[in-house]
Amino acid sequence: MTQIESIIELGLWLTTPPGRYLLAWEQERLDQAVTDIFGFHALQLGLPEIDGLRSNRMPHRWIASDSLTWPDAIDMPPSLDEYGEPLSIGPAPVALHCEPDALPFGDQVLDLVVMPHTLEMAADPHRALAEVARVLRPEGKVVIVGLNPASLWGARQRLGHARLKLAGGQRSLFLPRAGEFIGYWRLRDWLRLLGFEIEAGRFGCWRPPMASQRWLDRFGWMDRIGAHWWPVFGAVYCVVAVKRVRGMRLIGLARSERGVPKTAPAPVALNRHQIHREREGNQ
Repeated sequence: MTQIESIIELGLWLTTPPGRYLLAWEQERLDQAVTDIFGFHALQLGLPEIDGLRSNRMPHRWIASDSLTWPDAIDMPPSLDEYGEPLSIGPAPVALHCEPDALPFGDQVLDLVVMPHTLEMAADPHRALAEVARVLRPEGKVVIVGLNPASLWGARQRLGHARLKLAGGQRSLFLPRAGEFIGYWRLRDWLRLLGFEIEAGRFGCWRPPMASQRWLDRFGWMDRIGAHWWPVFGAVYCVVAVKRVRGMRLIGLARSERGVPKTAPAPVALNRHQIHREREGNQ
């Protein structure tokens, strides 16, 4: 399966009941994560079916995909503020066509990068993440959404792959075939190696991997208690990380301080009466 076919398959799966359930949680979480991130330049890398920047107010925004076919956006409820009104957002993102490991930006020019399932679909996920570290400014942020292999959804996908081998390709998988699940703790290690500091991490979607909307609704109670009883077993996670640059110093300030000459003590003029009293005191 080619990469374009994999992207198309993922887009079709997102229109199914479990896909829409997953997408709804991701959209809500991305809205919360990016709404208070400020700057000038923001990029969403991958998955045009979701608008990960719709609640962000940066003036310059792009959405990039490595597929020549641009899918129609899936209708999602608008993001609302505390008064129930739609959030006032900036201009619509500009569409780009590029590979995730070769971004058309210079070094340290972006303030925010959103990656919804980008690493799972990338040919080289570690290289794609390193490319994001290159284009982000110091203190810039990256928001990553991925499927959790340590979940019921991940277990069903592994079981489906095993059945495919036994059945000779006669069975279908619950999730799209392409893509590699990247574990939450593995991703955290990658981010730390690239100089990122984890700011927040959250799991979601604890319902079992059911294909029908009826059965997904029956297990809605699992979302209410999953965050408390089995938080790390959610089907999807969202990580927010900050790019840190170690060892930065204010060179200009240090030079200006070294350049200031030390002042000598000013001489004090004494009259003859003070000199006479000082001599008597020394005797």
